Amino acid sequence: MKSLILALAIGLLSTVAALAQPTLKGDITVNADLVTIGDMFDNPGALSETAIFRAPAPGTTGIVPIASVASAARLVGLADFDNIGYTRIRVTRLTTVVDAPALSSLITAELDRRGVLTSGVTAETHFDLANVSFNASQVPAPATLADLRYTPQTGQFAARFMIAGIDRPVDLTGTLQLMTKAPRLLDTYAAGTILSAADFELAEVPLSMAAAGGYADLDQLVGKQLVRQSRAGIMLKASDVSEPTVVTRNALVTVTLKAGAMTLTVRGQALGTAAAGQPVDVLNIITKKVLHGVARADGTVEILSAATTVASL
Repeated sequence: MKSLILALAIGLLSTVAALAQPTLKGDITVNADLVTIGDMFDNPGALSETAIFRAPAPGTTGIVPIASVASAARLVGLADFDNIGYTRIRVTRLTTVVDAPALSSLITAELDRRGVLTSGVTAETHFDLANVSFNASQVPAPATLADLRYTPQTGQFAARFMIAGIDRPVDLTGTLQLMTKAPRLLDTYAAGTILSAADFELAEVPLSMAAAGGYADLDQLVGKQLVRQSRAGIMLKASDVSEPTVVTRNALVTVTLKAGAMTLTVRGQALGTAAAGQPVDVLNIITKKVLHGVARADGTVEILSAATTVASL
């Protein structure tokens, strides 16, 4: 009976030992510069973090013969392992593609840090290299900007990037176009049209063009009146609009005069055109006297002169 128990114990220990034996994997994926024992073997034990090979470049696959695996394993202290029949091991390294938009965002962040990009100004990056794309290690920050030289007068730049998984710096050149948004008319409108925000779309234009053209901001245009007919697609200047006309020449208007608690009103004929808050003369159609007042937003004209008496109306 004791012999049977001993035999079972020995068999159990042999099974446990076999289960604990490192077992070679046939197809592995890594995300670091080095391949470890833990990457290549199941049940790697204490050697799990020990490097055994250099990984292939990001985004590529390498083939390792089984003889090379065995030799490298012995060098780090792994003399024996299970192999279910592999003759070579396929090692693939994960990658993150770093492209033009990703690198452009790094340049934009640096320009913003330097104060080059003020409110409402963005940068368009144009690389001299036609196809900007790099395979980087799959890490939280696959690319960083090491240096940026930028000449505002010409827009030219030279940037040095560090790409994870690429040993040497990557140097790229190109041009930067500073951009801003300007309101552009959606349709053609007649002179005298009162503009609203719905009459515009915001279009990206070069900052230099906007400055040279003297384009007005949206808040300088909404609620204003077109001085002349303006066609669809153009960008307006502040001189292209005026305050809305509330009193028109020769129109009949109501004239008011406040005298203490009393307000007097008469009808008159406007002798000029005026926006709200602008002075305008009105002819009293009964007395034929000329009254000097100020146009109000509701189209009335208020007499403000202290020298004006009730009788003068």
